[in-house]
Amino acid sequence: MQLSSSDLPSQGVVFGVRPALIVVDMTVGFASPESPLGGKFDNEIAAAETLIQYFDSVGLPVYFSTVVYDNDSQQSVFRQHLPDLDMLARGSRWVEIDPRLTFSDDATLIEKTAPSAFFGTQLDERLIKSEVDSVVVCGLTTSGCVRATAVDALSSNFPVWVVEDACGDRNVDAHKANLHDLHAKYTEVVSLKTVSSYFANKKAEYDNA
Repeated sequence: MQLSSSDLPSQGVVFGVRPALIVVDMTVGFASPESPLGGKFDNEIAAAETLIQYFDSVGLPVYFSTVVYDNDSQQSVFRQHLPDLDMLARGSRWVEIDPRLTFSDDATLIEKTAPSAFFGTQLDERLIKSEVDSVVVCGLTTSGCVRATAVDALSSNFPVWVVEDACGDRNVDAHKANLHDLHAKYTEVVSLKTVSSYFANKKAEYDNA
């Protein structure tokens, strides 16, 4: 991704050797055009599934996040601002992971009430316990929960890759602007091809070990 002359100079960071994948809110409520929170994200879902297969193939951790509300007091200000969030009640189909994605027995579900998958959850502790040294983020939506999760991953001191092809937003302009901002200030925004090359090299390392 190209930065402009007005962006701060960035030298990037070295990505890790034991990354985790965080699939942000690719649930029915956000991935279905039938939902007021959702949209048509077939290509992004397919790209996310490719990422999941890469991580599963070498036994690296995969985390899925979902927004779930049990009562009216949870994130009441956020939900007052966006009343459609009320549909994300426990037990509804809207909080389920999109069926096009593989949720293996080794995957971990992170339930959250706020935009970030780190806020009010044990995700940070789980990553540290699993000896994760870097994070790959994809999901929905780019300008909301993906951005919040990526910034909090950085705040937890993890190098972060945000995979452009596997992120989506109802607002295309917001999608592009937030990817630019993430790349300029907080993360590396990379293509699915870049991740594919990373895992091709990693698989070769595993095969030769």
